[in-house]
Amino acid sequence: MRYTCRYVDEINLVKWEEMEVGYLRDVVSADVPTLETRFRACWTADSLHIQYECEDGHVVANMTQRDEPLYEEDVVEVFLDPFGGGTTYFEFEVSPRGVLFDALIHNKLDGNMEVDTSWIAEGFQATVAERPDGSRVYEVRIPFADLDDAGVPQSGTVWHWNVFRIDDDRDGVRHYSAWSPTGKVNFHVPQQFRELVFSKG
Repeated sequence: MRYTCRYVDEINLVKWEEMEVGYLRDVVSADVPTLETRFRACWTADSLHIQYECEDGHVVANMTQRDEPLYEEDVVEVFLDPFGGGTTYFEFEVSPRGVLFDALIHNKLDGNMEVDTSWIAEGFQATVAERPDGSRVYEVRIPFADLDDAGVPQSGTVWHWNVFRIDDDRDGVRHYSAWSPTGKVNFHVPQQFRELVFSKG
């Protein structure tokens, strides 16, 4: 399972509809969720860019400060592992209010991990736009320079990643979805990360 991430010269000229589309599934069962979540990604010389399109019928988003536990409410997320192995990776979250969460994860792969929210990706940015039908479009920018020693990818570079969403419905039921389902209500399963292939082809 892989996602081919195409290179674009300028993000403001990107035609998102031409980028490969991925769909999220229930994180445990891999069933199609009630509300659809699509994502696309591309890269420029200095950043990874991700767009999420989320059907939505009810929003829970009360937090306003960076690095609050946004995962307790509605959120879209991406985990990036440029190094392979799943023991060190980056977590990025955006709420429907555009509030950001970023952390450096050290995962022992035995159920124990350290979440370092003191780590900050200075150039991490996101916008959120609501459509007339109530769906939301998130556009996220993650600069490569912020990813410690990951380096700038070249055409053919392969990272590992996974894409997620948490959504509360009107009855208070939480729905968890993932591009690569983990088999349990836990996103921190690096063994289920899949390939992010950077391409200039």
